[in-house]
Amino acid sequence: MCALILPSKITKNVAEHIDIFAFDLDGTLAPSKSPLQPEMAKILAQILQRWKVAVISGASFSQFETQFLKNLPCPPAFLSNLTILPTDGGEMCRYNTDSQWHCQKDRPFTDEEKKKIIDAFEQAFTATGFIKPQKTYGQIIEDRSTQVTFSAYGMHAPLTVKETWDPDHKKRAAMIAVLKPLLPGCAIHIGGATSIDVTRAGIDKAYGLRKLLTTLHISARRMLYFGDELFPDGNDAPALTVGATCVAVQGPEETAKILQGFLK
Repeated sequence: MCALILPSKITKNVAEHIDIFAFDLDGTLAPSKSPLQPEMAKILAQILQRWKVAVISGASFSQFETQFLKNLPCPPAFLSNLTILPTDGGEMCRYNTDSQWHCQKDRPFTDEEKKKIIDAFEQAFTATGFIKPQKTYGQIIEDRSTQVTFSAYGMHAPLTVKETWDPDHKKRAAMIAVLKPLLPGCAIHIGGATSIDVTRAGIDKAYGLRKLLTTLHISARRMLYFGDELFPDGNDAPALTVGATCVAVQGPEETAKILQGFLK
């Protein structure tokens, strides 16, 4: 199991025992579906020059490119220290010697499986009284190949629209209670401000992080993981089983403050 510690318990000497920093994206490094902010980007660029870094999220790689990578002022020489894990670990993307990102997908859903998931969401909407908003911002249910994701107002809704819909996670918890018996072969987790992520059973952040550690030949004890959803059914919760040290943060500002302490 993971050692879950509060941000106030993090000290600078913790970094002496860390080979890799791993992060959730939305709510941890950046506001939900929003660009990486300049201060955080600068801090991460400095971290990447001294440690390996991984970012794991329910986001697709194209979302990572728009939200994260294009806002990261990191010299290409240090991008080899960065690993991106889209769709909650269903993909692993590394920056290779040809100066390109290369992604490996694990067991994408078939068309038949995707239809079953979408049908299950429709049943959950009926059972919980969810009515699709008249105004949406992109797809409410998005096919991400290795993951199917629901977002109440669409994937590109402004944070001001999303943040009041389900701040206590009760609406999504009710949907998940309906979805679980309908999708026994899937892992289902709350993600972001309004999302529910569905992957194959066994493919979640724990799977992605273990694959990462094996690939990089790093012990779990040498990883520090930051997430804002380290609660039951949160999509960071599987990381608690990896054996790393996990830090529960309240948002990007808290993450930035902790990381600045390591750089002093």
